[in-house]
Amino acid sequence: MGKFIYGVPSTTVDIDDRVLAHLRMVMTTKLRRSEPFMFEFDLPPAEGSGRRSFWVHPAVPIQFHFFGSREPRLNRAWVETLFREASGPTGLRIVPEPEESAPAASASATPSRGLAARARSR
Repeated sequence: MGKFIYGVPSTTVDIDDRVLAHLRMVMTTKLRRSEPFMFEFDLPPAEGSGRRSFWVHPAVPIQFHFFGSREPRLNRAWVETLFREASGPTGLRIVPEPEESAPAASASATPSRGLAARARSR
């Protein structure tokens, strides 16, 4: 279980390492392009009901803390789906991971709009 850490003072959200790796790819690409966006997710039952939203902007500190020792292999289709979410009117939401359309052995994941991502398997 990783952590998404945002802002000063920081807010921390626990997110599975695999999901967090995909979110990092999308978020860092959007931020490099100076494209702020909304990131919203449903609160887990332990934290009650509802949603939490963050306005993600290049001027706000962001950290991705992974607890696993191995970097997850990225699913190109999921990165593309998440990127479309982040670029849409409601912002980035964690959606279910789709099936991969092709094996990603040592290929690059190339989401729409020219996003280049390395898919690694360790």
